[in-house]
Amino acid sequence: MTDVHGTVEPGFESVREVFAGIAAGEARDGGAQLAVHHHGRLVVDLWGGDGVDGDSLLGLYSSSKGAMALVAALLVQDGVLDLDRTVASWWPEFAAEGKGGITLRQLLAHRSGVIGADGGLSLEELADDGRTAARLAAQRPFWEPDTGHGYHALVIGALVGEVILRATGRTTQEHYEERVRAPYGIDYHLGLPEELEPRFRPALPLLPTPAEEAFLAANPVAPDSLMGISFNLHADPPFDNLDYGNSRAVRAKAPLSGGGVGTARGLSRMYAAIAGELDGRPPLLAPDTLAEFARIHSRGTDLVTGGENAFGLGFVPLATRYPSLTPAAVGHSGAPGSQAFADPATGLAYSYTRRRFGFMAGPGAPENDRLVPAVVEAAAKAA
Repeated sequence: MTDVHGTVEPGFESVREVFAGIAAGEARDGGAQLAVHHHGRLVVDLWGGDGVDGDSLLGLYSSSKGAMALVAALLVQDGVLDLDRTVASWWPEFAAEGKGGITLRQLLAHRSGVIGADGGLSLEELADDGRTAARLAAQRPFWEPDTGHGYHALVIGALVGEVILRATGRTTQEHYEERVRAPYGIDYHLGLPEELEPRFRPALPLLPTPAEEAFLAANPVAPDSLMGISFNLHADPPFDNLDYGNSRAVRAKAPLSGGGVGTARGLSRMYAAIAGELDGRPPLLAPDTLAEFARIHSRGTDLVTGGENAFGLGFVPLATRYPSLTPAAVGHSGAPGSQAFADPATGLAYSYTRRRFGFMAGPGAPENDRLVPAVVEAAAKAA
């Protein structure tokens, strides 16, 4: 059996057992990390499989959308941002092509229809939210805004980030560094410093089984479909997840849709600062702010993915995916299969990371379906 390293507090031994099976199976080749905070204490800190330790920094892709949502929520809480004000009121250029009525609330709920750019975006553009935002200002929506929702996979960070920049004169990355990462010593970075590069472990490609290969061959994504556009497959060359996550430019500039880098321990600590008191400080978000961002704003068939899902404001309301969580739980997954959340009702913060891409793992790899209930059950018994 693959060795599992790290620690669990008494009462969380069952979580270690579940993780050991994952580290010996799905996540063995590439490795995985798991961290859980309960009422501000790190109660699970595990890693296993090949290629990672507890301090390995991984590209966690769309997990950065959770950090973006946190900064937006803080600025709404401060009264700096108004959810029902139009995006164009801060960013006049965005009103082009009939987008003048789109509100910040609609944007955060993935309802704007601005899911990509005609002709696609280059990797250099996607690495730089400012360049992406400049392209999207003149872009037509791909459906009538607020008539439905669809995952703005690679661009929502640039759009929300531009609003924050116009409203405050500072980037989302700067707000995150000053208000979240540095004060709490969080090992999750929106902009990885050069001196931390030796700890970075590149993402590894999917190794599909024959059955998975057959499924992928039988279900190609058309580049000009809404999914193809949202995931930039209509670009020349088409978007490549590995090239994006393993790009030094992406790690350095941290595009908010997917450029964050960190450890499970770090991302769990970020959510612990949302879930409750941490290091003697009150939760970052007041209950009414968090409730508004956790409230489901979009639910049903996603126009991009074709699947059933739900969105709050920037965050995903994760009780819709994991029934053992409470309706207060908010978080976001990452493309290789990572998942992270805060559940303030139970004081839990959770982060699972993996290095190798899993099959159909975008909403969170299937391992989370076993880990999350095990964590919730252990925490309930420990309470």
